[in-house]
Amino acid sequence: MRSYTIGRAAKLLGVSADTVRRWADAGRIPTRRDEAGKRHIDGADLAAFSVSLAAEAADGEDAYTSARNAFPGIITAVKLGDVAAQVEIQAGPHRLVSLLTREAVEELGLVVGMEAVARVKATNVHIDRT
Repeated sequence: MRSYTIGRAAKLLGVSADTVRRWADAGRIPTRRDEAGKRHIDGADLAAFSVSLAAEAADGEDAYTSARNAFPGIITAVKLGDVAAQVEIQAGPHRLVSLLTREAVEELGLVVGMEAVARVKATNVHIDRT
């Protein structure tokens, strides 16, 4: 089974390595040490923890939608055309770009610096192995 260093786990979770170390020290995520003394997290443990972390973040949110893939973040760019618009959101390590109508952007009052949630519902999702 693949394992991850604290630093790589932090990148995947969108937090600092210090945060992952604190979670490990508090017993929230199990780690093991290699022969050099570096801490590693088993892939299955990291996957389970990331699911529980996402559930914690969603607690208290009243999302009335069928789109389950939610990426909360901050709007980093809004480009308005005559009819269409492009909105970019940085959600942790993820940059999401949405094309929508100018009217929708204006009705929602979307501007750079505002918090927003990108919800993704697609018939095709491509997964690359890294």
